[in-house]
Amino acid sequence: MTAIPTEWKNDDELFEIIRTELYTAVIGDIMDKMGLLHQFLPPQIQPLHPDMFIAGRAMPVLEADVLECGTYESSNPVLKKPFGLMLEALDDLKKNEVYICTGASPDYALWGELMSTRAQILGAAGAVVDGYSRDTKGILHLNFPSFSYGNYAQDQAPRGKVIDYRVPIEIKGVLINPGDIVVGDIDGVCIVPKQHEAEVINLALEKARGEKMVQNKILEGMSAKEAFEKYGIM
Repeated sequence: MTAIPTEWKNDDELFEIIRTELYTAVIGDIMDKMGLLHQFLPPQIQPLHPDMFIAGRAMPVLEADVLECGTYESSNPVLKKPFGLMLEALDDLKKNEVYICTGASPDYALWGELMSTRAQILGAAGAVVDGYSRDTKGILHLNFPSFSYGNYAQDQAPRGKVIDYRVPIEIKGVLINPGDIVVGDIDGVCIVPKQHEAEVINLALEKARGEKMVQNKILEGMSAKEAFEKYGIM
């Protein structure tokens, strides 16, 4: 397969372009046209602050509900650890990666301030959890991009554990593989499959730049109908 020419040479350049010029709506529109119709995570996953923006590669994390009610012997060594593999998953984050977690019932927080602090030091791009986050003031003070169902302080420690990471996960029908691109803003979070990333981002850049041109034409007095007929963008 012939490689698609791109404007970027590495991930640092790629994610800077995404942060500077793109947004979830235009990326989603391109994926719709390519037949990738189920790439948005559920709408209740929102940024803790409207200005937060995520662009990075998925580091998927799988959580499970675990009821701790007294002492018992588990046959699974992972379940004997206080958070399962959560600390290992957190410490394994790389630059430009997104901690993206699912598998738990939405009854407790999956992300917090200390996790954000460690992730930020490691150069991670942000966190997306299919559930709640806590320590909201601390995360906002760090300005670490964090997306969740909202704020809820109930802890995961006695209720859930990470059972694996860097494995494929699914959030409400959206498949997320390690290395897929995660883009999130005030309008939601979308997943760009790694095998389609060059085509999606190139076409999204073309559309975003075209939309700016059309907006300028409308500001100059062109009608919406004329703009769409001439440029095919609206």
